[in-house]
Amino acid sequence: GMQSHLQALLSLYKLFCPDQVTITLPGKMKTYFKNSEGPWKAAITAVRQRNQGISPLTQAKFLGTSQPRSRKRKWNAQLVIPASSANTNHLEEVRGKNRLCLRGTKVSFPVEQLQTFPQLLQNIHCLEFPSQMGSVLTSPLLLHYMNCVKDESIYLRLYYWMGQMLQEECTWCVVDNPNEELFKSFLESIYKAECFLQEGFSACEEFLYKTLPLWDGFCCRSEVLRLVSWIPLSNLSDIKSYLYDPLAQLFFTSSIYFKCSVLESLNQLLQNWLNCNVIQVESEFSS
Repeated sequence: GMQSHLQALLSLYKLFCPDQVTITLPGKMKTYFKNSEGPWKAAITAVRQRNQGISPLTQAKFLGTSQPRSRKRKWNAQLVIPASSANTNHLEEVRGKNRLCLRGTKVSFPVEQLQTFPQLLQNIHCLEFPSQMGSVLTSPLLLHYMNCVKDESIYLRLYYWMGQMLQEECTWCVVDNPNEELFKSFLESIYKAECFLQEGFSACEEFLYKTLPLWDGFCCRSEVLRLVSWIPLSNLSDIKSYLYDPLAQLFFTSSIYFKCSVLESLNQLLQNWLNCNVIQVESEFSS
């Protein structure tokens, strides 16, 4: 008999080639295949609205997702270190006694009190990352700590948070996003953190690979090309498909300034790859 996934496949064939499918299919079926035209429709609508200068009636969907999320919260609220969730009386006691945490103790030092590098050194064994991982991007001391600890869970937390924020706030996938300047600032914060850590974020790499085919080469140009320079060295076939090919289409149809910007970004990408490779070789040699 007819199975649900076969009915869904036949309905897809019937949508594009109705003369090839002659059987009757039920009207209501579970959706097995997402609309592949969603990203292109969103990109075309964004370009059309920007060129015509007409205020949109509705926001375009981001890469085929359902409804645009509510913007009631402050966009960049998670880039500020929040107050610790520890007991307030305990925090006052720590401030009053000005105690230093020692290895093995369960007393944690509140990150919102972390102001100087000596404080970081004295309390490095009893620090806890804030609940909002986005605040790490704008704190050099926490980036130092992140670089020293090398805890996989920290990178996973930052990966999930950053990936979600980049997906929801991408300005060239949302028609006339009023927060373009804030999104530029967010991308700049990510780039500065990558320069500080001397490595790129995997969430940022995935975001670039996913959205570069939809990018017009104009929106957030300098920020995007800076992030491109920190893409980790990976499979060359993936680099060609997801990075070089989308940039090549823009390269041959854009101005001299854009061409020079792309070449500068790729040159910096090569330098970063060489530096990372030298560090890895020296580390293996010394061990």
